[in-house]
Amino acid sequence: NLNGAFYCARAAFKQMRSQGSGGRIINNGSISAHVPRPGAAPYTVTKHAITGLTKQLSLDGRPYNIACCQIDIGNAASAMTEKMKKGVPQADGSIKPEPQMNVQHIADAVVQMSNLPLETNIQFMTIMATQMPFIGRG
Repeated sequence: NLNGAFYCARAAFKQMRSQGSGGRIINNGSISAHVPRPGAAPYTVTKHAITGLTKQLSLDGRPYNIACCQIDIGNAASAMTEKMKKGVPQADGSIKPEPQMNVQHIADAVVQMSNLPLETNIQFMTIMATQMPFIGRG
């Protein structure tokens, strides 16, 4: 979760800096960095680290016109989130099903972030299923 993002960002930053024309790095965060799930400490810690990496790259990239941003995704419909339809642990100890969203909406959001001119940046974007228990969780 963290090593791959760090190594990819480092390589991208080096390439963009050497080309001299800047660029944009989009990190894959998670809403778990804001409101964790029960029993998910390792995942939550790595997503907090991604947020720190995003902020640091944003600061270090300024002199080179390198923008860095992050998309925090919640409950994208995929094989990894299939269990959410049946129910996952909630902050109150209950098990409840959670809604999911189509991954195409995430792809559209990433395209929106990437198509901005380098003078403009969506620093952080949160995208999730509307009925997902994000507000009020944790």
